[in-house]
Amino acid sequence: MMAIYAAMIDEIDQSIGLLVAGLEQRGQLENTLILFLSDNGGNAEAGIKGRYDGDTPGDPHSNVFVGKCWAHLNNTPFRKYKHYNHEGGTASPLIAHWPNGIKVSPNHDGWIRTPTHVIDLMATCVDLAQARYPTEVDNHLIHPMAGESLRPLLQNLNSFPNRTLFWEHEGNAAVRSGNRKLVREGLRGKWELFDLQEDRTEQNNLANANAQEVKEMAERWMAWARSVNAMPKPAKKK
Repeated sequence: MMAIYAAMIDEIDQSIGLLVAGLEQRGQLENTLILFLSDNGGNAEAGIKGRYDGDTPGDPHSNVFVGKCWAHLNNTPFRKYKHYNHEGGTASPLIAHWPNGIKVSPNHDGWIRTPTHVIDLMATCVDLAQARYPTEVDNHLIHPMAGESLRPLLQNLNSFPNRTLFWEHEGNAAVRSGNRKLVREGLRGKWELFDLQEDRTEQNNLANANAQEVKEMAERWMAWARSVNAMPKPAKKK
């Protein structure tokens, strides 16, 4: 299973190489923003051993899941996996390449540690392309963009706003404000509170000692979920 996984990564690597070579041939590489990020979290679906079905596993007619064991290794040292809102299910590094546009501070080590979100990718593209995001499509009003352009971070402009980030997936929920993250596993789970600057791997639950903060952050998550129609369906009755 991991040989197939490695082959997929190699295919992606070669594809990025073809893209870069094509941009170089056209003289566009230096002025093209390339954003590369992985999917969120190792996939622990299909149980501990995973799944390895098909006459030729890895081809389009097969069904392969690496399972919980390899997903655990994929996500080390973070907690949980894809599907959950702990760091193992949401955290992913973003690689940005734009020689003519990225301006790194002289004292910078090349890493931008400001938390961002996939919702920022659309806002970044619209900003840099000087495009206009539509307010309606086929006579239907659409929600405005939720993200922020990453231009201030990429160009060291020191004007990226402080904001709260939210997540919801099949009953799992999280909200992050600054370095504080409130996360819940499942509809019936209890909220856990972590300080990600001191405890990035979410080992030290601060919820019991900060009940008011938990209450306020949970209320903010609820207000967000209602505003974007992200309220999870009720749990099944016993």
